Amino acid sequence: MNTHTKMDAHHVMDAPDHRNRLDDMAQGILGTTMDRPDGPLKVTGTATYAHEDHPAGMLHGVLVRATVPRGTLDGTHDAAVLALPGVRRVLHGDRFLRNPAQGTANEAPVQGSREIFYVGQPVALVVAETFEQARHGAQRLVLQMTPGDAVTDPTADDIAVERDPDEQSSMGDLDKAMKDAAFSVDQTYTTPGHTSAAMEPHAAVAWWDGDKLTIRASAQMLKYNKNEIADSLGIDVRDVHMLAPYVGGGFGGKLGISPEAVAAALAARDLGAPVSVAMTRRQVSEATMRRSETVQQIRLAADADGVLTGIGHVARVSQLEDEDYAEPVTQATPFLYRGKNREIGLELVRVNATCAGSVRAPGEAVGLTALEIAMDELAVAAGIDPVELRRRNIPEVDPSDDKPFSSHTLEAALDDGAKAFGWDGRKTKTTDGDWLVGSGMSSAVRVNMIGESHARVTLNPDGTLLIETDMTDVGTGTYAILTQIAGEMLGVTPDRITTVLGDSDLPESAGSGGSWGASSAGSSVFLACERIRQEIAKTLDCDEGDLTLKDGIATAANRQVPLAQVLGDAPLTSTGVIEPGKTSEAVRQATFGAFFAEVGVHRVTGEVRVRRMHGSFAAGRILNAKTARSQCLGGMTFGIGMALTEAMIFDPRDGRLVNGDFGEYHIPVNADVPQLTVNFVHERDPWANPMQAKGIGELGICGAGACVLNAIHDACGVRVRDLPATLDRILDGLPEV
Repeated sequence: MNTHTKMDAHHVMDAPDHRNRLDDMAQGILGTTMDRPDGPLKVTGTATYAHEDHPAGMLHGVLVRATVPRGTLDGTHDAAVLALPGVRRVLHGDRFLRNPAQGTANEAPVQGSREIFYVGQPVALVVAETFEQARHGAQRLVLQMTPGDAVTDPTADDIAVERDPDEQSSMGDLDKAMKDAAFSVDQTYTTPGHTSAAMEPHAAVAWWDGDKLTIRASAQMLKYNKNEIADSLGIDVRDVHMLAPYVGGGFGGKLGISPEAVAAALAARDLGAPVSVAMTRRQVSEATMRRSETVQQIRLAADADGVLTGIGHVARVSQLEDEDYAEPVTQATPFLYRGKNREIGLELVRVNATCAGSVRAPGEAVGLTALEIAMDELAVAAGIDPVELRRRNIPEVDPSDDKPFSSHTLEAALDDGAKAFGWDGRKTKTTDGDWLVGSGMSSAVRVNMIGESHARVTLNPDGTLLIETDMTDVGTGTYAILTQIAGEMLGVTPDRITTVLGDSDLPESAGSGGSWGASSAGSSVFLACERIRQEIAKTLDCDEGDLTLKDGIATAANRQVPLAQVLGDAPLTSTGVIEPGKTSEAVRQATFGAFFAEVGVHRVTGEVRVRRMHGSFAAGRILNAKTARSQCLGGMTFGIGMALTEAMIFDPRDGRLVNGDFGEYHIPVNADVPQLTVNFVHERDPWANPMQAKGIGELGICGAGACVLNAIHDACGVRVRDLPATLDRILDGLPEV
C-alpha cells in the first residue's frame, strides 16, 4: 500500500450482533485494569482544565445574580462600577442565558436578562483586568429590580399540577389488587433536591479571530454544545470551535451549555480580547442544574407467597417555567418487578427556583430509592427475606408491554452480591457497644442505550495509532477505554497509541452522559478498527476472522508479517459510525445489580455509620476493570450521600437556596465512606452494540441509598421515608436506652 487509504464503517443497530468479536482478539489489554493515559497529566497538574489555559491579554468576568425570585431587571448602575480600577465593561442583555440548556437540547435555552425567574439567575457580567477587580465590581453593581409574583413552595396546597401524558400508564385494577392483597404497602416517600457537585466548577475562556469563536469550556457533549453556543450567539455553528480536553466531573451538570460560556463569548466579542468566566461554588449551585425534589406515593400488593399482584408509583417533581424536562422518577418501575395491576404517573409543578435537569442517573437514582425502601417494607410485612422477595418477582418479559429483555441479570447479581457480602450468615439487630448494627440490601437497575457516535482511527506506517473524536472524558476513563479498544482490535500496545478528545473539530460523538459514552464512542472506534482489519486481511489475502494482530505483528495462515511491512509507506484511516436502530425498541435493555450494606446506628445520638458496603453489577462487557470499578465506587458513595447527608434546601418564602456551598451542602467525605467492594457479573449483550458492552457510570447509584436506609431499619427499627436520614429523623424512633 503506497497511498493513504480512507475507509468508512457505518453500522446501525437494527439486529443483535452475536459475533462477539472482541473475545477473539489477542492483544489482551481490553477489560484489564490498565492505567489511564491521562493519569500522569492530572496528578502532576499539567492537564489543562477549562480555566487553566489563559491566552495572552485575557480579561476576567464575574457574573452578577438576581436577588428576587420573580420580576424584572429595570436597570443597572453601570457608571459607578465602570469607574472602579481595572473594570472594562458591564454587560447584560437579550442573549444572556437564563439557565443552562438541557442535555442534548441542541439549541439555546431561554435567554434574556431583563425578566427574572429565580434567585441566583445571572443577569449581568462585570469584566475587568484581574479577577479580584471583576469580583469587586460585581459585588458593587446595584440592580434595579421590580419584584413580581413568584411560586416558591412546591408543596403548597394550591399549586397548579401538570400531568405528563407520556409518563402515565395503567393496567388492570390496582385498587382491587390492594384490597385483595395478603400483604401490602402504601406509603409516601420524599427526596430533596441534589446538586451535581463536580470538583471542577463551571468555567469558560472565549476568544475571537474575526468571526470565528474559540471557547474552552467545561462541557460534556460538544456535538450538541457547539450548536447551543451558536444558537445563543446568533452565529453559524461552523464559526464555533469548542475545546474540552479535560473535564473535572460532570454528573449531568455540564450536559448543556451554561450561562458562563455565553457570557464569556459575548464579552470577548465586545472587548476584542479573550475573556474568562468561572462560576463560584454558590453560582454553580444556583445557576446550573439541580435534581428536582420528589414526592412519591408507592403502593405494592402481594399474595401470600410474596408475589406482586400490583404496583403503583406516582411521583411529583418541580421545574422552572418554559422547561420541558421532568425528572423521570418512574423510569424503571414499569419493568423491574412483576405485578399485572399497575398505576404509573408523573406530576409536575412550576416553581421559581433553580432549573431542574439531569443529575447523575436521572430517574432511577431517586425513583428506585423509594421503590426499594417500599420493597423492604413489603419483605418485613410478609416475613420474607428481602433477597428472596426480589427473586420471586423478577419478570420473564417487560410487564408493561411484553417485550423480551435483551438479557436479564438481576438474579445473578443478587446471588453474587449475597454471597460476597455473607448475607445468609448475617446477624440482624446486633449491638457493638453503643452501636445498633443492622444490614440492608436493594436492587440496582438502569436503562441502557447508545447514541449516534463517530470516531476516526489512523494506523500509521510506523505501527502507531491515532484515535480522534470529540468525545469527552469527565473522569470516567474515556482516554483509557478508547485506547484499549483500538489497541485490542489492531494489536498495538498502549504506549504507541494517541487518543485525542474534546475538540469540536473532530468527528462527532454521543458525548458523556446517560451512561452511553463508553458504549457509543467505543463502538465507533471498534467499527473503524474492524474496517482497518478488513483492509489488512485483504492485503494478506485472508479472511478478517482468520487474522491475528498482536504487538505490531500480523499473523495469517501461519505467516507472520510486521504491520509496518503490510502498510508500506502510507497510513490507513477509517471513520467508524454507530447509530441506534431497531434493537433499542425491539427489546428492553437494562443493566442490573444489587447492593448490600451493614450500618451502625448510635443508640444515644442517632448517628449513622456505614460499616461496610458491597455492590455486584452486570453491565455487559467490562472495558476497563479499574475505571468501571471506580464508577461503581463513585455511585455507591453518591448513594451514601443521598441516604445520609445530601439535600438542597430552599427557603419556601422566596426560593432562595440556603446551602449553596460545600460548607452546608454535605457531600460524603472519607470518614463517611467505608471500604467499598465491587464485583462484576459476567455478561455479553448482543442487542446493545457490536462490543456487547453496556453503560455502567450511573448504575452504581441506582438503589444504593435505599440499601443504607433499609440497613438503618434493620439496626434500630426506624423507617426513614423522608430523605436524608439526618439525626432528627432517627432520634425519636430509637429504642429506650
